[in-house]
Amino acid sequence: MRWGMVIDTARCVGCHACTIACKAENESPADAFYAPVVEYEVGTYPEAHTEYLPSLCNHCEDAPCITACPSGALKRRDDGIVLADEDVCIGSRACMNACPYGAIHLFTGAEGEMLADGTRTLPTVQDRVARERHQVGTVSKCTYCAHRIDFGLENGLTPGIDPLATPACVVTCPAECRIFGDLEDDTSPISLYLERRGPSEVLRPDAETGAHTSYVG
Repeated sequence: MRWGMVIDTARCVGCHACTIACKAENESPADAFYAPVVEYEVGTYPEAHTEYLPSLCNHCEDAPCITACPSGALKRRDDGIVLADEDVCIGSRACMNACPYGAIHLFTGAEGEMLADGTRTLPTVQDRVARERHQVGTVSKCTYCAHRIDFGLENGLTPGIDPLATPACVVTCPAECRIFGDLEDDTSPISLYLERRGPSEVLRPDAETGAHTSYVG
């Protein structure tokens, strides 16, 4: 298996449902967004309009974050998913500097924001929740909701088809602009979609990372 995602930007309506679903599913720190949607303006008045670019970890075949990590905390599974092991991470931020997509986040906000007088604000509710799941001083990132995929494979479900076994952002998207599945399976949702739509493109092709997340539209 080689899991991947294609995003049809022509379908995206900029509702940010994917961003919120991801944050709720992964209990990420308040300032960490694993699935942000970038908004940008195209054209000039009076023909200007807004376009949207959903983004996430690209789960690269040749992942710079893995090469840069001094502790070996970043690893690629046999199915292509790149994960960060918080028990091994030393918070060097080398992976963050190496990632061409800005997809890796360091958890630093669990103690609240430092004020000018040397005191701290109370931690946000999101950071208090995140502290139950993530370790302060370590990195985290999009995992393609690997825990949902694994649950599906263990219980006879099909990732990309059965909601419980599919990334939360894909399930939640009302425009169905995210398509997920096994790139090695010609009958998977992503393979069939690409067969209909034609070749997809990756972000930052100059980085030559072999990204498993690609775009059409």
